[in-house]
Amino acid sequence: MTDRYVVIGNPVGHSRSPWIHAEFARATGQDIAYGRLEPALDGFDAAVDAFRAAGGRGANVTLPFKQAAFRYCATLSPRARAAEAVNTLVLEGAQTHGDNTDGVGLVRDLQTNLGCELDGCRVLLLGAGGAAQGVVQPLLDAGVATLVVVNRTAARAQALAARFPRITGGGYDLLDGAAFDLVVNATAAGLVGALPPVPASAFAPDALAYDMVYGRDTPFLAFARERGVRASDGAGMLVEQAAESFFIWRGVRPPTAAVLNALRRG
Repeated sequence: MTDRYVVIGNPVGHSRSPWIHAEFARATGQDIAYGRLEPALDGFDAAVDAFRAAGGRGANVTLPFKQAAFRYCATLSPRARAAEAVNTLVLEGAQTHGDNTDGVGLVRDLQTNLGCELDGCRVLLLGAGGAAQGVVQPLLDAGVATLVVVNRTAARAQALAARFPRITGGGYDLLDGAAFDLVVNATAAGLVGALPPVPASAFAPDALAYDMVYGRDTPFLAFARERGVRASDGAGMLVEQAAESFFIWRGVRPPTAAVLNALRRG
C-alpha cells in the first residue's frame, strides 16, 4: 500500500518538495505518494486532522505554520524543542511526533556541498522567525565561534538569543562595523524582492552569503556578489532537510547530490 505524505504551507504551490521526495523514493525503492496541502491561515490543525483521517503518514511544514506545528505535536525531538518550531510531522495513529530538520539541512549543505568550515566561524543570522529558530542550535553544535542574530524588531532577536548560550541578539544597529565569515539570510525578504538592511561591512573579505530562499536571485545575493562575496541560495538546504525528513519517515537515507544538481538545472 502506498504511504501518503504532503508539504503543508500557505502559499505552497511553488514548493519543489513533491518532486524531491519522488526522486528520493525512486532512488531508494520506497512506495510513497507526496503532495501539497494549503490550509487557510487559521486552518492548520483541522487540515492535519483531516489528512491523518484520510491515511496520511507524515508531512513537511513550511511557512507560516512551523510554530503551529510545534504546538500541535504530542511529542517532540530535542532539536524541535530547541527550535520551538517543527517542519517534519510523523503521524502515528492518534499521536503526532514533531521534528525539525532545517538546521541539519543547512549545516550539511554548508559543510558538504559548499565546503564551508563552520568550526570557529563567525556567523551572522538575519531574522528571528521560524526559519532562524530551526538553525541556531545546529550551528552552535557545529562549533561556530560567534553567532549574532539581528532582526528588524530587535526584541524578537533578543528573545531568541536568550534561549541559547553564547549568542547575541538585537537590531541591525548591533552590527556596528562587525564582520562575519558567514551571513545567513533567514528572513522572507527575498520572496518579495526586498533587501534586509545588512551593511556591506558585515561581510568579511572571504565571507559566504547564504539565502535560505531558493530558486531566485534575491536582492541579498546580488548585494553580496556586488561586494565580491561568494553567494549561494538555499536549494541545498531544501534538499538536505528533505533527505533528513525522508530518513525519519522511511528509515532510509536517500542520496542527495543528483537531486540537488537537477534542481539547480531547473
